[in-house]
Amino acid sequence: MTANRTRGRLAALLLAVVTPLVAEFTLGNPPLRMAWLLLLWIPIYGAGTVLVRELVRRAGTGWAGVLLLGAAYGIVEEGLALQALSSPTMYGAVGWAPRILGLNSAYAELQIPYHAVFSAVIPILLTDLVFPSLRERPYLGRLGVWSAGVVFVLGALLLRVTVVTSIDPGYRASTAVLVGCAVAVALLTFAGLRLRLPRSTSSGKPPRPAVTGVFGGVVVFGYLALLFPFGGATRPFFTHGGWTVAPMAAAAVLAVGAGWLLRRWTAGDPWTPGHSLALATGALVAHTAFGLVSNADTTADRLSLAAVGVVMVALLALLGKRVASPRGLAVHCERSFPEGAS
Repeated sequence: MTANRTRGRLAALLLAVVTPLVAEFTLGNPPLRMAWLLLLWIPIYGAGTVLVRELVRRAGTGWAGVLLLGAAYGIVEEGLALQALSSPTMYGAVGWAPRILGLNSAYAELQIPYHAVFSAVIPILLTDLVFPSLRERPYLGRLGVWSAGVVFVLGALLLRVTVVTSIDPGYRASTAVLVGCAVAVALLTFAGLRLRLPRSTSSGKPPRPAVTGVFGGVVVFGYLALLFPFGGATRPFFTHGGWTVAPMAAAAVLAVGAGWLLRRWTAGDPWTPGHSLALATGALVAHTAFGLVSNADTTADRLSLAAVGVVMVALLALLGKRVASPRGLAVHCERSFPEGAS
């Protein structure tokens, strides 16, 4: 019991550190020379993702729950802490696409699913692969969960009084936007802790892990490229005027189609931990590749992000060897990725 408690704390600590690395530094946002920002992000990113995992494991809602609570996390960070979802100046997001209900529409479509995947699903998946014996269990006790919640709230406040005051001073979202964000967080959290999707009745044999990895990479790169202006563009995918709705719609179709395929593939027994890791690896490699295209402004930043990518791939390869070992396969007698997204 004591050994499991210690391993659970170690797993929670690893998850807390891995999350901001995955969500921010492997995208080159910010560049490696500003790595000190990790100190600001661990409280909100780390504690937030630990809290998501602990609540979902206790509720038993699986990866659907992680996605929904990950989206709720994204709204807390982007809508309530940074308030970038509605800011008319932050990141220039107001000019990406028409505002809807006071929100920067394309930015919201980009960031909320982004956080669900890169701030919740992938860090949790990787940590579960490192600690496979704890995959179905909470990492922490009740006191640990409450502590994570307190640190998460303090982390959001820290982000508000540090980052926001330096890059968007004086802005405060309207009461209607703040209430709307709070209601959305509450609804997503309720659904994430209550909704249990029925097991898919139509399963398809998944492709080989290598193909799954390519699939993950194409989907992630495509989604980011469709919504995030890059290469000198001021609107998604170099569009103008009403045409901005085209890449936004394409990104939505891409996300829904990818989710439908993954639900089919993961519903059958052939889905393995190797498929899970390959999918995450493809997504992370594409994520960093897009960062090289969109976020790295100088040669030094490109080289440092490329170095981060090389280290990331090396660590993922080491994890792959562990997962593929006979001992790793024995521990992973059940699937590591979405039980039919349930």
